[in-house]
Amino acid sequence: MYIDSDTETSHVDWLILLPIAGLLMFSVAFVYSASSTFSALKFGSSEQLFWNHAFRVIIGIALMIFVAKIDYHFWERTSATLLLISIGFLLMVLLMGQEVKGASRWVRLGPINFQPSELAKFALVLHTAVLLSTNRLVVREWRKGILPVLMWAVPICILVAIQPNFSTASVVFVIIMVMLFMADVKMTHLSLIMGLGAIFGAIYGVSASYRMDRLLAFFGSKNADEAVKYQLDQALIAFGNGGITGVGPGQSRQRDWFLPESYGDFIFSIVGEEYGFIGVSLLVGAFVLVVWRGFAIAKKAPDPFGRLLAGGITTTLAIYAFVNAGVTCGLLPTTGLPMPFISYGGSSVFFSTIAVGVLLNISSQAGVYRRRSRKIRT
Repeated sequence: MYIDSDTETSHVDWLILLPIAGLLMFSVAFVYSASSTFSALKFGSSEQLFWNHAFRVIIGIALMIFVAKIDYHFWERTSATLLLISIGFLLMVLLMGQEVKGASRWVRLGPINFQPSELAKFALVLHTAVLLSTNRLVVREWRKGILPVLMWAVPICILVAIQPNFSTASVVFVIIMVMLFMADVKMTHLSLIMGLGAIFGAIYGVSASYRMDRLLAFFGSKNADEAVKYQLDQALIAFGNGGITGVGPGQSRQRDWFLPESYGDFIFSIVGEEYGFIGVSLLVGAFVLVVWRGFAIAKKAPDPFGRLLAGGITTTLAIYAFVNAGVTCGLLPTTGLPMPFISYGGSSVFFSTIAVGVLLNISSQAGVYRRRSRKIRT
């Protein structure tokens, strides 16, 4: 179903746009506070990482607004191409990717460092929505409904896992499982896939010593690697320092000499230290609002493709946000997942804002569709 949204006034979903814009704008202050000391030592300027992130936020907001104007059915026609491009970039990572801290996850495109797993994640969500909506009449059949999805999802997960980036590969797998559930596949089929995924994931998870160290640290083992335990301990100290109201913006002590990745994967703990329980609650509340609204958009989408795409995007944002929060609070084993819209990093900001732009367009077209339906009934 195609809707010419130009014929009626576009609907702006403020319950999505305002929280996301707020998260992006506040992230500039968060990153500046968390990165200033490190930036001064590495670049000679305490504002270097601040300006990098601020520029990316501006570009991200522009991308979100631009994509929100594009009919989301456009992505239906280009999904396979985008996914093939993302697979090509993942192969480039294995052949010529930049190695950082023992993992090759980045490709340099001129002056730009690019993380292909971010593109692959959303491209797979997009193409899975296409496949499941196109095959919705046979989605409960293994060969015609489920196998086409797995033929794309499994290679993507493998290519991401061997970077190695096991946490991202695991999350991508879970997202696809949620989308299969939304498409009403047979529970026996879904249980079988999840069971096999859990077995292979567990085997791969314990195959590397650093992943075992993270699990041992999570379960409080005395044999856990001290470096892994140290990072989590410092994150928890940051939350403890913050208390209810926080120590104040820019007053974090953990960011300077104690907490590694304070402006990246563990920025949530710096927010907790400087803004306290109140600040953390507002941040989590913003994500809860976005997730609630995202699934409401999925429910009211004009067609099955829009419903599955909105659900997949919302699931992705939800898992990343709440897994990151769970890791920094010690509720989940340590992973390398960023906090969407908050953590420092261009690839995550750009692709997350593009995904939100798609979500806004689905919401806009759902509003037009509802108004037209009411006119027809009256």
